[in-house]
Parts: sequence; C-alpha cells; structure tokens
Amino acid sequence: MRTKEELPECPVATAVSLIGGKWKLLLLRNLKERPWRFNELQRSIDGISQKVLTESLRQMIDDGLAYRRDYHENPPKVEYGLTDLGTEMLPIVNALADFGNYYKSVVDRS
Repeated sequence: MRTKEELPECPVATAVSLIGGKWKLLLLRNLKERPWRFNELQRSIDGISQKVLTESLRQMIDDGLAYRRDYHENPPKVEYGLTDLGTEMLPIVNALADFGNYYKSVVDRS
C-alpha cells in the first residue's frame, strides 16, 4: 500500500490514482461478482493485453484493492478477487454504471 506522503492531497485525486484508467474500473466491475482466474479476466475485457492486465492487477494488489490467491496446485490455479478495501470502491463503480445507463437512455430519446 502507498504511504500517506505518496498520495495526492485531494481526496478525489487519491481515488482517481487508485482506479484511474478504464482497465481498473472494468476489473473492479468484474471482481465485484466473484473471484476470477487470469485468463477469464483477459477474455472478459475486450482489448486488454496480458501485460496491461498483469500490471493493473499488480497495482491493485499493491494498493490493497485486490488479492491474488495461489492454490499451489498442478496445473497451477490462481484467482483474483476484491479485498474489503476494494469492496468499498463498488459504490463508485455502481454509480458509473447508473450514469452510463442514464446517458444511454438520454441518447436513445434524441
């Protein structure tokens, strides 16, 4: 997790630094339902590369938003899910989904 000194002074900037960019928001969207395996996540998000997915998951884990569970099996089984801290971000994801649906309804009426 980052130290307090590493975070922006503005609370909005802090939240944006944690979930900035479209990939982390889409990962939060998926992880809110259940733990996912890496390949499942990659297939579920159009356009995300393996490198970007790996980097995004690592950043989310480092920031305390997600966890990685290694089952130490053969073949390897690893799952990613949300921590309690990551779950606290779900109202933001839900509000974005609500606005997206509202915006689509406005566009449909135009």
